[in-house]
Amino acid sequence: MDDSKIIELFFARNEDAIKHTDDTYGHRLFHLADNIVHNDQDAEESVNDTYYSAWKLIPPRRPQRFSTFLGKLTRNHSIDRWRKNTAGK
Repeated sequence: MDDSKIIELFFARNEDAIKHTDDTYGHRLFHLADNIVHNDQDAEESVNDTYYSAWKLIPPRRPQRFSTFLGKLTRNHSIDRWRKNTAGK
């Protein structure tokens, strides 16, 4: 499914938006997160946090480049998770 249709599902508050986002971008987002946190479980949580953030931010936002939008969310969630996990070490 193309990005504009996925974004329309978000605007319609249709939960299939998350499924289609995961089908299209899940592997790439997981790989991005895993390169930051170096832990499969933390990477999975970062991706799930990304989907939740996207759900909260769309609408009102309508990202011009959906993949970049998701990548930035994933990177930020992963860095936050990495910092939290390394703060006590």
